[in-house]
Amino acid sequence: MKKGKKYVEATKMVDRTKLYTKEEAIELVKKTATAKFDESVELAINLNLDTKKADQQLRGALVLPNGTGKTKRVLVIAKGEQAALAKELGADYVGDTDMLNKIEKENWFDFDIIIATPDMMPALGKIGKVLGPKGLMPNPKTGTVTTDVKRAIEDIKKGRIEYRADSYGNVHVIIGKVSFDNKLLIENLDAFMNLIIKSKPSVVKGKYIKNIAISSTMGPGIKIDQNSFDM
Repeated sequence: MKKGKKYVEATKMVDRTKLYTKEEAIELVKKTATAKFDESVELAINLNLDTKKADQQLRGALVLPNGTGKTKRVLVIAKGEQAALAKELGADYVGDTDMLNKIEKENWFDFDIIIATPDMMPALGKIGKVLGPKGLMPNPKTGTVTTDVKRAIEDIKKGRIEYRADSYGNVHVIIGKVSFDNKLLIENLDAFMNLIIKSKPSVVKGKYIKNIAISSTMGPGIKIDQNSFDM
């Protein structure tokens, strides 16, 4: 794939052999964001994990101190009081089996995340084949299967991100927008890195974090020196 002229120019600003401090990297990510829209700032971490082993799987969620700059559309699958509460709190869509039928029969996906109460999980399980591949299946580990619908909605609206290490030990998350103040991006970056450092499985021997890089949506990768963080 041929890269555009702007991208080529942006890559010239980045020294591929260098590990930048987090401050330099944030500065550079802004300079190399050349798209006409407000690009997201993406963080990629490569970890020394064998995710085939149950005790080395890494998955969870975090509310970033300064949000992601992106509003997520929330679908709540619940009945009764919890459904009424979800409507009050401004969930974009609320329902139970009617919504699940709409997803299954109409291939409806006008939402980014599903929150479900535990009693609705058997019904959700029936369309797991549809939701699973899209990464939309609610999960207790990420706080999307919960009896506390209020907190789940508030967290998502505040800027909650989910993360999961893939089969190669890679974790990808969005930590904000290029338009964010540098200080806010660094606070978000620190918050996520601290969580990853604390989440190191005890069975992992040797070097845990192999590589840290950030980039804007359309920009080149910028490697960050691990010494920028309290390891």
